[in-house]
Amino acid sequence: MIVIDSSSPVPPFEQLRAQLARQIHDRALAVGTKLPTIRRLAADLGLAVNTVGRAYRELEAAGLIETRGPAGSFVSAAGEQGRERARRAAAEYAAVIAGTGIDTGEAIRIVEAALTDGTTAPPSSPQTTSRRSAAGRDA
Repeated sequence: MIVIDSSSPVPPFEQLRAQLARQIHDRALAVGTKLPTIRRLAADLGLAVNTVGRAYRELEAAGLIETRGPAGSFVSAAGEQGRERARRAAAEYAAVIAGTGIDTGEAIRIVEAALTDGTTAPPSSPQTTSRRSAAGRDA
């Protein structure tokens, strides 16, 4: 389910992008899954078409989705490559931490701070909204 918090300082396109990216990374949206059309998702969420379009473009630029012309947008297999890059980066980070004397709890807090620094809210944070929710009805 996608929820946009209209009272959040995070722009709606970024909330949408982050939630779709999380669903792709968590495999809630499997490789090959057809995403709702931009117009359909915009209508379902009460957002402007351009807002959803921007989120989709950023997901495509990140390699998480691909657009196949009139056939629509689909979850890309390239997203798995991102997961593998993250695994390698985590292994490198663990090797660095092992040599510093920083304990596991602190190492995890450092990563969490890095992930939440900026405009991306943690996907597990509670959100309330006056806008409609959508669960990828076309998927």
